[in-house]
Amino acid sequence: MKLGAMLNDILTSAFKAPITERYPFERKAAPERLRGKLLWNRDTCTGCGLCAKDCPSGAIEVLVYDRKAKKFVFNYNVDKCLFCAQCVHSCRQGCLELVSDDWELAALDRGGYAEHWGDEEHVNAFLAGILPEVPAKAGSAE
Repeated sequence: MKLGAMLNDILTSAFKAPITERYPFERKAAPERLRGKLLWNRDTCTGCGLCAKDCPSGAIEVLVYDRKAKKFVFNYNVDKCLFCAQCVHSCRQGCLELVSDDWELAALDRGGYAEHWGDEEHVNAFLAGILPEVPAKAGSAE
């Protein structure tokens, strides 16, 4: 590159406004179809577990404490999520949604990536390692 061409580029760049955005200070609205954080609607969920079964990365875990009383713990690991929306498509009740307004998901430690939804007592039991008992299938020998 010739020195004259380089000096021309330097001088024109010095007097133009930068093209970059001032992101943290000036935020634009997220695109409508952006796949952000997963939201779970507890009222419509039946605890079938199809979302956890179809999740390709294993980011979802549904623990059923009492299906009739709708006592579930929905464990969502944001750091494992691929944001593919397979869980949203698999849910027959429509209780899962990827929202476009919550997409800034960076954290300083892995503790900020795990989310647990459900009754407080069941979430605390899950965090303590107390898992629900799986009923034995009829006709199984023990």
